[in-house]
Amino acid sequence: MKQFTADELRKAWKDFYKERGHVDVGAVSLVSDGSTGVLFNVAGMQPLMPYLLGQKHPKGTRLCNVQGCVRTNDIDSVGDKSHVTFFEMMGSWSLGDYFKKERCQWSYELLTEVLGFDADHLAATVFQGDDNAPRDEESASYRIESGFKKENIFYLPASDNWWGLEYGPCGPDSEMFYVADVPDCGPDCGPGCSCGKYTELGNDVFMQYEKHKDGKLTPLAQKNVDTGWGLERILAFLNGSKDVYMTDLFLPVIEYIEKNAGIKYGEDEEKTRSMRILADHLRTAVMLIGDEARLTPSNAGAGYVLRRLIRRAIRHGRLLGFKKENLVDIAALYIHKIYGESYPLLKQNRAFIITELRNEIMRFESALENGMKELDKIFVRKQSGDDHTIDGRSAFYLYDTFGFPLELTVELASEKGFSVDEKGFTEAMEEQKQKARENQSFSADLTNDMSVYDGLDPDVKTVFDGYERLTVKGSILAISNGKELIDSLGLGEEGTVITDRTTFYATMGGQKGDEGRIVTLDGEFTVKETVKLPGDRTGHIGVVSSGVIKKGDNASLEVDRALRTATCRNHSATHLLQQALRTVLGDGVEQQGSYQDTQRTRFDFSYSQAMTDEEIKRAEQIVNEKIELGLQVDTKIMSLEDAKKTGAMALFGEKYGEEVRVVNMGDWSVELCGGTHVGNTREIKYFKILSESGISSGVRRIEAVTGDNVIKYYKGVESTLMEAAGTAKSAPAELASHIGKLMKEIKELRSENESLKSKAAKDALGDVMDNVKEIGGVKLLTATPAGVDMNGLRELSDELKEKLSEGVVVLLSEYNGKVNIVISATDGAVKKGAHAGNLIKEVAGCVGGGGGGRPNMAQAGGKDPSGIADAVKKAEELLAAQVG
Repeated sequence: MKQFTADELRKAWKDFYKERGHVDVGAVSLVSDGSTGVLFNVAGMQPLMPYLLGQKHPKGTRLCNVQGCVRTNDIDSVGDKSHVTFFEMMGSWSLGDYFKKERCQWSYELLTEVLGFDADHLAATVFQGDDNAPRDEESASYRIESGFKKENIFYLPASDNWWGLEYGPCGPDSEMFYVADVPDCGPDCGPGCSCGKYTELGNDVFMQYEKHKDGKLTPLAQKNVDTGWGLERILAFLNGSKDVYMTDLFLPVIEYIEKNAGIKYGEDEEKTRSMRILADHLRTAVMLIGDEARLTPSNAGAGYVLRRLIRRAIRHGRLLGFKKENLVDIAALYIHKIYGESYPLLKQNRAFIITELRNEIMRFESALENGMKELDKIFVRKQSGDDHTIDGRSAFYLYDTFGFPLELTVELASEKGFSVDEKGFTEAMEEQKQKARENQSFSADLTNDMSVYDGLDPDVKTVFDGYERLTVKGSILAISNGKELIDSLGLGEEGTVITDRTTFYATMGGQKGDEGRIVTLDGEFTVKETVKLPGDRTGHIGVVSSGVIKKGDNASLEVDRALRTATCRNHSATHLLQQALRTVLGDGVEQQGSYQDTQRTRFDFSYSQAMTDEEIKRAEQIVNEKIELGLQVDTKIMSLEDAKKTGAMALFGEKYGEEVRVVNMGDWSVELCGGTHVGNTREIKYFKILSESGISSGVRRIEAVTGDNVIKYYKGVESTLMEAAGTAKSAPAELASHIGKLMKEIKELRSENESLKSKAAKDALGDVMDNVKEIGGVKLLTATPAGVDMNGLRELSDELKEKLSEGVVVLLSEYNGKVNIVISATDGAVKKGAHAGNLIKEVAGCVGGGGGGRPNMAQAGGKDPSGIADAVKKAEELLAAQVG
């Protein structure tokens, strides 16, 4: 086997498949788009499900990538050598292209030629067949033909070697294993055995059947292959370990924990488990917060999972003696040292990640103290009786009031010999959710269940007539309240209205849907959102603002002109921007996504590095030049083939029909687009880029405003400038120069202040070298200067340690009614057994405080200055025990 770093393994995987005609489709957000019913992307294949189910992929039929995934269903297993909550899945796919022969051959080549596995140590499993599908002799034959030994091919049942959903595409899979040179554990020893002889390497899924609702299988027209290998597991194994925490994805963090907690990885089972949980959960938290979704901790959905991970990390960090800054240091290691190159968005979002992490730690630590007191009360009450179960409502009270995740209560209860009524907790939470639903946004609830519209006649469709006009006469065909189809809505009632014609553009293609009103003879319906519904229908979501709206009513549909105009400005400006970027940065720029509403435009594009200030300025200038030229905006309907011949740009991942709409802006821009636009670029008025940033590897994002929002932006800038000038007592034109002078003065004053503090600390200390004692062959210097802050105490410690040459320095200072403590030890003293971090834990206790640190340096604080003398004596006793 060859050894790899994580970066090398990712590159080797993608290069291998690119050489065989595959396209790297890149990774998507860790947070699911909701289409699959899960909170996160839990598998590499998940974002590709539409294409595995038959939709044509714009990048072709041979695809590959490395996709980050998050799974927390087995979070209780995290802490062993292999389980993690964030992982990377290396994948490759054939969408109706090659099948078993090529797949088996390439898997073998990857294993032996790229990764360096010995063929004699490789094994594979194949489907053994059952009443529904035959034995997969084809895969077995191709495995042997590729180089696997015949005796290392194992036939296993559907529970091991069959992939499929409830119905739809399905088929046999074939897993590959490494076989260790150890005896069989028994007659049934084979792949899947827990004895450790067989280590899974990867899996090839062959989707060759379609399962119907009656359970029958028929051959699939488009046969697909899905291959998935877990990067962490393979990386560890290639580097001679089955412990993923011993790879370069974790080692810098493990080493940091060892150094700062004074604990050796692997020596103590419980502490090692805490080290792994801390390392894993913080890694996942960093990835989720730094993801393009910019997830933040909350009490619902994906945000709750993130909160749960962070708080679990905090708890295990506390078990290791870690404080907030230690956790932030670990996060920084992931951002800069471990994933900085492979996930550049983390560096871009560094400040956001650190801020969110700090805030969540502070929120939890503040609540934890009170929550622990409440939990202790529960324990005391329960210990006095025979009931050793924490009831569900008490557990939910801890969660709801103090932010205790259920599993934290379960863990703490288990340590005390108690169990928790988790079912009761779930029931209490459901009660709260029901209350929340009563206040939920109707539009959000409404679009969750599309089955409401299954009962509509297929002929109920909506014709869009809103490109050239904003008002149209129509008829109300259907009304829904989100739960069922109804005949009418009264005053104040919310719902969705479907009409035969509409001028309202539904949210799609990155453009937010229209707002406005639907007016009938008996009432008025205010449209707050417009969405696309199944069956070529448009849903107008909103509330009855007067009278009553009834099915069958004739209606006037009126789009809000001002809001549509603002959205059109932003959308048209985005087209101008894309061509401007291709002019400034090159033709390699391709749209990766966009969003336009009434306030702004957001444009994502492919580019490998951050734009310079000059490039941003030039792109903005070009867009404003095209606006000023007054280019005519024309649209034509043509076949997709003819549109491509015009050179019109298309959006990656967008599904186009046989006929498409082509939008021309003079001779400058030609794009396929179904959205709404201005008639002439001069209508956009102005364009201003607000920011440029990276959102993932090779993808940048620009956010901008247009029209009156540009004026609004500059008024805000002017207001801030005037306020800053007033505060600085300077004219606006001279503010920059004035700030420069102030910064220089501040720097000089700080330097002078530090010098005075240092002198005061030395004066307070006096001559203390006579205080030096020798304990067990190690010099100990203790001193208690008054009125010295922590920075000053550290400086004094460094100076005294240098004078001492070899030994331990213990300094305590009463400062503003509290106590600062610094303990340092030279390398020679540490070799003899001295440990500053362990010393300070107990010394700080004498003054009502706590702290920790490294063997050679530690600091702490305390609340009780009266214990300083006892603390000095304690230091002497502890040092004697350490070096004795």
